[in-house]
Amino acid sequence: MSKLTILITGGCGFIGSNLCVLIKQKYPGYDIIALDNLKRRGSELNIARLTNHEIKFIHGDIRLADDLVLQYDIDFIIDAAAEPSVMAGVGSSLNYVISTNLNGTINALELAVKHKAKFIFLSTSRVYPISKLEAIKYQEDDERFQIADEQSLPGISRSGISEQFPLDSARSIYGTTKLASEMMIEEFREFFDLQYVINRCGVVAGPYQMGKVDQGVVALWVASHYWKGDLSYIGYGGTGKQVRDILHVHDLFRLVDHEIHHFEQVNGSVFNVGGGIESSVSLKELTKLCSDTTGNTISIKEVEATRKGDVPLYITDNTKITSVTGWQPQKTARDIVEDVLKWIDSDAEQLKKIFNF
Repeated sequence: MSKLTILITGGCGFIGSNLCVLIKQKYPGYDIIALDNLKRRGSELNIARLTNHEIKFIHGDIRLADDLVLQYDIDFIIDAAAEPSVMAGVGSSLNYVISTNLNGTINALELAVKHKAKFIFLSTSRVYPISKLEAIKYQEDDERFQIADEQSLPGISRSGISEQFPLDSARSIYGTTKLASEMMIEEFREFFDLQYVINRCGVVAGPYQMGKVDQGVVALWVASHYWKGDLSYIGYGGTGKQVRDILHVHDLFRLVDHEIHHFEQVNGSVFNVGGGIESSVSLKELTKLCSDTTGNTISIKEVEATRKGDVPLYITDNTKITSVTGWQPQKTARDIVEDVLKWIDSDAEQLKKIFNF
């Protein structure tokens, strides 16, 4: 491929902006277009970063079909636009999360059909139901929860959760909008010949993530140690033993890069994509990593009550994506923490306001 034009929705967000820059750095001849509504606080800081890399920025909203009338021939659309909080729509209006995560994706799909563009959809591990994730059998060690050897559900092993894990039950409004989008993508394949790949991402982390309690926990944890802020272990007795695998955004870029340039391998597929067991941490372990890396120790409040929608652990089984593409994560949890710290330290005065310290 001598030259491609790639549209990235959510292009000023954490994942979107990193994909824009990393693709442009590797393929300077490609035309990269970032579309973003700048709703997330801090996303506006990425505009200068994008334009400095000669990436076209469009202030637009995927909820509005008219904002997707573009004067470019698009080869690929990477849909990274989302309201990413698993608590979105709980105790507040459902309109934004549904309009963005479902209706916005449909608008992007219609644009892909119009341009005959290939479609890379960044979905989420949160398509898997809460009750099924809660039913995973685990044992409690000193530092974390561990997946037990014997399980009653399909699609779960010591390697983590595979694509065969059940989908039948409630999962959160956020997760439902993403699963509904996956279903619409398949409809577009059947009736409009759409070519697509779906990546169900676990926790993605790294530089340029404006972390909050409900989304971007690694960046929040590093920032809180850096500025000696307050943190809490919430739920499961307040022990901090709940576990997630974390994927460096640069590793996600390596996968998307491979998918773009070997699309015939992945067309029509759904993949679980994450850091895997090797890059999994409990909150307690993440605290130690942050303390070791920043040199700061902070007190952490223990909140015993578990919030509705929380799960004790999620670890991605990357077996399918690795077998199809050869891709596997390279960055460790420590690498991720160190890279986030370098980013924060490089622009501490500006970021301190964004993180509310």
